[in-house]
Formats: sequence, structure tokens, C-alpha cells
Amino acid sequence: MAVPELHPLLRDRRSTRQYDPTHELDDGVLVQLLEAARWSPSAGNSQPWAFLVARRGDEAHDKLVGTLSRGNTSWVPTASAVLISLFRAGADEDPTFAYSDYAAYDLGQAVAHLTVQAQASGLSVHQFAGFDHARVAELFAVPPAWQVTTGIAIGLHQPREEESRPRVRREIGEFAFSGTFGTPFTP
Repeated sequence: MAVPELHPLLRDRRSTRQYDPTHELDDGVLVQLLEAARWSPSAGNSQPWAFLVARRGDEAHDKLVGTLSRGNTSWVPTASAVLISLFRAGADEDPTFAYSDYAAYDLGQAVAHLTVQAQASGLSVHQFAGFDHARVAELFAVPPAWQVTTGIAIGLHQPREEESRPRVRREIGEFAFSGTFGTPFTP
């Protein structure tokens, strides 16, 4: 079966490891990315997620860079901004908050929307987990009910030859099942 063509924003997305170190993320564009996350679907419109914002050159960015794993220190600092994603993993003292079993799912949707908006704005996004989560929680005074999840590097892509190799993904029948788990879906 011929696979229908994906929208270019999805088809051409890459997790770049090379950013233009001189690019500054405009305030309006950053707000637009956060707006894209804000308007993502959310269970009961609870929006049980948050972002720590660190822009290259500011104090938050300096603190965050100090928590990076060795493999990420060569490329994350050159991104124009890095967001740290969090979700509410439990109840806290806020009486207006109702705990949601879908908080991590909702966070994923918010990040996906932010990523597509960044791509539409000509920016690249690379999500990563290689940093000291506990140290970030400590440095940024994250309340105990919140779970630090991923970093999101955002900036202007500076292409490198090794990033031009084809992207590879599992076939649909390996993750979409019909009838019982493990029985490949076939249209």
C-alpha cells in the first residue's frame, strides 16, 4: 500500500545537534511557541504541565548547562533557548488542582504542538533527557508534586553533513495492532 505523503512540517522535522550560536530567539516567537503548547489538548483542560525557560546568555541557561550530561555539552549550549518540561506527578497544596492520570500524556501533546509551531517558524527543536533531573529540580526550586521530564533545545539549525542521512522509523505494523496486541494492523 502506498503511504500518503506527510505534511512537510512533520516529514522534514529533525532533532538537530547543531545550532547557530549567534541566533537570538525573538520574544514574540518564544511566546508563540508557548502559546502553541498552551492550546494543545488537555484532559479536562487541566494543563498539568509547565516549562522552565532558559535563554542562552541568561542566568537560568548558565545553571542548566551545568547539569548537562557529557554527551549534550557540545550542542545544547548553542541553542537559542532551552525549555525544561515538567508535569504534575501528584497532588499538592493548590486547592484548584485536580490530579490527572494523564499529566504525562498532556505534557507530550504540549511539547508536540510546540515542536510543530517551531518547525513552522523555521526553527529546530531537539528533545533530550541527558541532564541531572534532580539537580535541575533543586536549582530551580521545583515543588515536590512536579516531575522534571525533558529538555527542549530550540534554535536556528546550522546544517552539518552527518545530519543529512535518511531518518528511519519502525514500520506501522510494529506499533499499530489490530484485534490483539502484537497482531499487526493492516489497512
